[in-house]
Amino acid sequence: MSPKARAATGLVVGGVILIAAAYVLATGFWWMIFIFGWTLLPALGLFAKGVAEMIDPGERAAPAADTRERELLEVIERRGEVTAARAAMETTLTVSEADAMLSGLAEKGHLRVSVRGGSLVYSFWDPDREGLPG
Repeated sequence: MSPKARAATGLVVGGVILIAAAYVLATGFWWMIFIFGWTLLPALGLFAKGVAEMIDPGERAAPAADTRERELLEVIERRGEVTAARAAMETTLTVSEADAMLSGLAEKGHLRVSVRGGSLVYSFWDPDREGLPG
C-alpha cells in the first residue's frame, strides 16, 4: 500500500470510528466508547505511518542499494571474476547498473580490474598473487 493510500485509509477509518463513537454516546450505549477508543488506535497508527512515509520516503529506499551491492559481491565471490553483462544475468541489476556499481567499487580500490578478450573483468584482490598481507 502506498504512503498516500495508508494515510487516506487511516484518516477515513478514523473518521468513521469517531462519528460512530459520537452516535453511540448520543444513544445511551456510552460503555461502547471504550471499544471505539481501542479500534481508533490502529487507524491512527496507519495514518501516522502513511504521513511519515510521505515526508521521508528515503528510509525505505536505502536498504535496496545495500542489497543490490551485496548481491553483486556474492556473484563475484561465487564465480571468482565477473563482467558487467554476467553480473546483470545473475542479479536483478541491469547491465548499465552493474557496470556503474562495478566501476565505482573498482575506483574505490575494492575490486581489481583486468582486460580479457576485449572486456573488463572484475574480481576481488588476490592477496597471494599481489603480494598483499592477507
